[in-house]
Amino acid sequence: MSGSNAEAVSIVLVHGGFVDGSGWAGVHRLLVKQGFRVSVVQNPTLSLADDVAVTKRAIEAVAGPVLLVGHSYGGVVVSEAGMHPQVKGLVYIAAFAPDKGESVSSLISDPPPGAPVPPILPPRDGFLFLDNAKFHGAFAADLDTETAAFMAASQVPWGVEALAGAVSVPAWRHKPSAYLVATEDRMIPPPAQRNMAARAGASMTEVAGSHAVYVSQPKAVAEVIVAAARRLGPAR
Repeated sequence: MSGSNAEAVSIVLVHGGFVDGSGWAGVHRLLVKQGFRVSVVQNPTLSLADDVAVTKRAIEAVAGPVLLVGHSYGGVVVSEAGMHPQVKGLVYIAAFAPDKGESVSSLISDPPPGAPVPPILPPRDGFLFLDNAKFHGAFAADLDTETAAFMAASQVPWGVEALAGAVSVPAWRHKPSAYLVATEDRMIPPPAQRNMAARAGASMTEVAGSHAVYVSQPKAVAEVIVAAARRLGPAR
């Protein structure tokens, strides 16, 4: 990678539901090693509005143009926050890419026939959790048992309000985007990922990985992000 790209763009990483920003550790390490400035957002995942506000603060904390990257529900956040003028491009990692008026709730309301059903437990006090016993197979099947068990035990409560948060102006309609499809995903069906990527006109890459592909295959994920940064070219 040429140094000019690292100088031109900062990368802001946005996590999804049930997890926090620590899952980006491997991707962060690889991007920093290549000279990029990288920030990791810690969203409360209580509501979409809150998460967009936190993400915008992270964007504004860095100087110059930003490449905004979202995993899973983080794709909803970057679709809304990505209209910030500093954001020059978007990357979706096995993520929701909603259109105007769409939310996670609306996008999962009509799953494809035969698609796996994520083991989401009934809401407790307005928050959602995945069944710990089924977390490994559903969310992180390509991670070792110990790592998956820790992710299950350290789940972040996901607010029902965040699930229902609808996008007002989808940034992918106005800015270039890239999409990594995790072909073994059992949380967001791969056909749905491909459809969202195609609708967004995104540059699409397919990787054989679980929903936790950003944890299990940081090199492949970092390569998609670096390629998107290169396509942005010099700061402008």
